[in-house]
This record gives sequence, structure tokens and C-alpha cells, in this order.
Amino acid sequence: MREQIALVGLAASVAAGSAVAENRIDRIRPDAPELAAFGTYPIGVQTLEFVNPGQNDILNTTNESQPLYDRPITVEVWYPAAPGTPEGGTYETVLRDGSTPTTLHGRAARAADPATGERFPLVVISHGYPGNRFLMSHLGENLASKGYVTVSIDHTDSTYSDQGAFGSTLLNRPLDQKFVIDQMAALEGPLGEITDTSQTGVIGYSMGGYGALVFAGAGVTEASTEYSWGTPAGLLKRNMAGTESHAALMDDRVKAVISIGPWGMNTGFWDAAGLAGVEKPVLMMAGSVDDVSKYPAMRQIFEGMVNTNRHLLTFEAANHNAAAPMPAPIESWAPSDTLDFIPFEHYADPVWDTNRMNNITQHFASAYMDLHLKGDAEKAAYLDLIERAADGVIDVNDEGKEQAGHSYWKGFAPRTAQGLTFETLSKGE
Repeated sequence: MREQIALVGLAASVAAGSAVAENRIDRIRPDAPELAAFGTYPIGVQTLEFVNPGQNDILNTTNESQPLYDRPITVEVWYPAAPGTPEGGTYETVLRDGSTPTTLHGRAARAADPATGERFPLVVISHGYPGNRFLMSHLGENLASKGYVTVSIDHTDSTYSDQGAFGSTLLNRPLDQKFVIDQMAALEGPLGEITDTSQTGVIGYSMGGYGALVFAGAGVTEASTEYSWGTPAGLLKRNMAGTESHAALMDDRVKAVISIGPWGMNTGFWDAAGLAGVEKPVLMMAGSVDDVSKYPAMRQIFEGMVNTNRHLLTFEAANHNAAAPMPAPIESWAPSDTLDFIPFEHYADPVWDTNRMNNITQHFASAYMDLHLKGDAEKAAYLDLIERAADGVIDVNDEGKEQAGHSYWKGFAPRTAQGLTFETLSKGE
């Protein structure tokens, strides 16, 4: 009875608070690392609709029949906007239950004119299962303000509102990512004119991280193509290591990958040969107690990608929601009639503040994409770190200038990197 009263009280307070609260995706904490700050470009945003013809209709596939369909893909595109574009806008979306509406507040102006006279690298953002194109909207806006065109995908059969057979997600994640790059390359008009797909980065979370690794070269195992709960009719062999179809996925336009909490190694989707296929630079992010993708399994991914340079940023004591999801909307704090958990749990971590994690992600994503997509060699210093931040030495003079003994993480003020580790392995290690 007390629990029921508490839940009713919580729901009432949330309902009252939601009338005045703003679910902001753009907050930069005073203690955020240096590169988390928004850049100098005003931000525009557009929603685009694409259709990928002739794709496998996994929801209606059987061993006897493999129908095709025209696969719809909705994307949100953030981009540097014309000077003088006013700041601020909202996004209408739904919570994890697929039905409860929520309004997100950010800095992008809807349908703003794009900047002119420059071309900007492309960054593709890919959500988890389920998720939607707004789950990492904080990162889409932030990178756009720094001179990127960012495109976040609603993966059909994998969003809150249309969550379908898991086998569709397993097959389509890397295919969707490549298709969206192709569509962005084919764009005409002002937005197409500023988008440089020859310098592309891919950022994926959970199943998006799985897809990003497959897209980067990590072909899946034969055993994973035969799971009864996986992709039916053996169609996942399209992404299997050593096949011509997987080799055709490799894309020279993709220069760097960030894989956050990637799912798959925990259930046998990769082996040594598959992971060795990754030759693009990879930055992984993970929580040290992730019990969904399994932290030890993610370490196996990190260690197994022996043919590329890679990093692993670990949030100590964080679970699967480390780094990627936006702050939980206020409406998610109340129970849902259709879920057996409070939607808040889909976004938040029990230990870490989500806003802090978002700022840390923005910092490292900015450094990593600037280095690999823009050739900004100075950003390499933000990735040349001692492994455990807490072991860093703060050695500055009275004017705040770093001295010879200083080894605290670059871009982090004293104390603010607590709870983080950063590991690097080079090609061949």
C-alpha cells in the first residue's frame, strides 16, 4: 500500500513539474571537460525521409519465403547554420514505452538556412535497441556547432514505436548506416552542398555500436547466423566475416568509429578472425559494470581488433547507460502502464550523472573526430593520457600553467576526471 501511494505521489509530482520543466539536451556543466563546450556555429536541424528499396522484410521472412520491401528510414540532421540564426528549438518525441509524449529542448533552429562557403565532415549516429534518433541528440547538436553535419537514424523495426523482430536489427544496422551515408552524399540543395561524405565518422550505441563495428570490418561468426532467435533463413550471412557481401560493406569514406557499449561479443557474434577485420580507428566507451553488453566481453572486442589503433574509455561503476543516452525526460520518472520498469531506467545510470557523462562523451567525440575527420593533429594530445585519471599528478604554477610533472588528463580540471580510465592499443598489439 505504501509503495502504491508513493508511486501515485511521484506520478502527480511529475505531472505537475512537467508543465514548467524543460527537458534540455544541451546543458554543459561548469565542471565539464574543455572540448564539451559548444562551438561557434549556430545550429540548424531538419528531418528527412529516405527509402531503401528491395530490402529483406525480416518481419515476414520464413525459411520458405524471403520477401523484399522498400525500407523507410527517418533521420534527424543537424548542421552548421547561417550566421545570425537564432538559437533554440524543440523536438517532439516519445519515451521508451513508445507512446508517452515528451518535448526536448535544445539549441538547433528548425529548418534554418545552412552555412555557405564551407563543406563539413559527416557524422552518422546510430541508437540502441530500442531507441530513436533523439536518444543521442545532445551529441548531434554539439558536434554540429563545431563544424560537422550530423545525421541520427531512426532504425526501422528498432525504435520505441515500432520495435520488431530482433533479427531485423542484427541484419540492418550496418546496412542502414551505409545507406544513410549514400543518401547524404546524394543530397542536393544547400544542405547537400555543405556535406562532405568523403570524411565520415560513425557513432553507435549498444546495437548501434554492434552495427558500427560490423560496418567497420568486424564480420560476424557463422554460428551467429544460425541462432534460432536471430535473423531468420540464414540472411545474417550477408554480414559474415569472409563473405563478398560483408566485404562490399567496407566504405573508404568512413575514417573513424566510436562504439559505445557495443553488444554482440557477449553472445558469440565475433571471434578473433572477425575482429581482426577492423582496420579503421576505433574509440570504445563502456561502463565497467555493464551487465547488458557485458564489460569483459567488450574488453575482448577492444583487445581483439589487432589490425587498428584503438582506445577504450571506461566509466568506472557505470552500467549499460554509460556515455550515450540523453538525460531522462521528466515524464520518464513516472511509472508506465506498458512497461515492467520505470522508463527513467532506460536513460539513467544509478551511479553517474547523465549530464556529466554526456559532457565527457562530447569532449572525447570532438577530439576524436577532429583528429580523424579534420586532420587536427593538436587534438591527439587529448587522447594521449595516462591510463587511470585518478593517478594523474596536478603540477601547475601560480598562474595555472602546467609544469613538467603535470600528468592529469588534458582538458580536465583538477578532480573532474575521477572515475575514468583510458586505454590505448596500437595496431599489432
